[in-house]
Amino acid sequence: MRPRLLAVMAIVLGIALIIPAAYARLDDGGGDREASVPTPAPSPPPPPTLADTPVSVSFDGEFFSWALMDRQTGTISGADNLADTSSTESMIKVWFAADYLNRLGDKSLSTTMRNAVTTAIRDSNDDAANLLYREVGRSATIDRMVSTCGLTDTKPGTVPGYIGWWSFTQMSPRDAVRLGDCIADGTAAGPTWTDFLLDEMSQVRGTTAADDQKERYGGGRWGIIDGLPESITSQGPVSMKNGWTVLNYDGNWHVNCLAVADQWSLAVMMRYPQQSGLDYGSEACASVATQLVTPQPGAALNVPRQPTGKL
Repeated sequence: MRPRLLAVMAIVLGIALIIPAAYARLDDGGGDREASVPTPAPSPPPPPTLADTPVSVSFDGEFFSWALMDRQTGTISGADNLADTSSTESMIKVWFAADYLNRLGDKSLSTTMRNAVTTAIRDSNDDAANLLYREVGRSATIDRMVSTCGLTDTKPGTVPGYIGWWSFTQMSPRDAVRLGDCIADGTAAGPTWTDFLLDEMSQVRGTTAADDQKERYGGGRWGIIDGLPESITSQGPVSMKNGWTVLNYDGNWHVNCLAVADQWSLAVMMRYPQQSGLDYGSEACASVATQLVTPQPGAALNVPRQPTGKL
């Protein structure tokens, strides 16, 4: 009996030794498998955009202001005087086009009116804008713009000898970015025509050069668009409508830049002496846009920018 007992004890002892070893091998295998799983790569940083940050522009003139809307949150930031107003000039032509198209609804757009929209936007043509203005009820369209887009600072402008001119409508940069958002989100032109209007705004043409500036129309592709890097313009079309003129009654250039994209709406408005020229205003608009690019080229991606809205 003793040998058999010894044999049984040996077998039991062997099993007892084998089981922990097997578990150890399994555990080692599991540990090896966990160690072999690669660490997830960090998420790529969000693409560059425009965001509130300190802006400094060397400016010599009567009025300078800017505003930026984050179209994802509706937050508006900008200069301390972003609620102060200046004349819209041709910037308001985009509303006449939007109002006409919204009222048109699902009806087809005639060749005449399509040409009017195209030339009023792409070439800032005054005659085309006047046609649109008449079609949308003249001053009644300004009231609709205010109510439709939730504007708070905009009002008709009156200048002795120029009564009734739509170009003297007074608007703030804060309202201008609201107008840009109102157009981009489809409220202004309606669902049928918004994409068409934004496409027209992305095809604005012509420069500040004298050859591109005519008595009744002029080149308007300058300003904010010149200050945007390829890392932003490559994300999608930037729609824009500038306004500019030299007014005899005050001897100033009145220059406005408006641009809107998926993430933001930006406006810069100013008045400055005639002798400074149109390029002066264009470069100021471009400078504001460049300074608002976030992150700045070469900047550390994890350093937060502090909002100030100061000039």
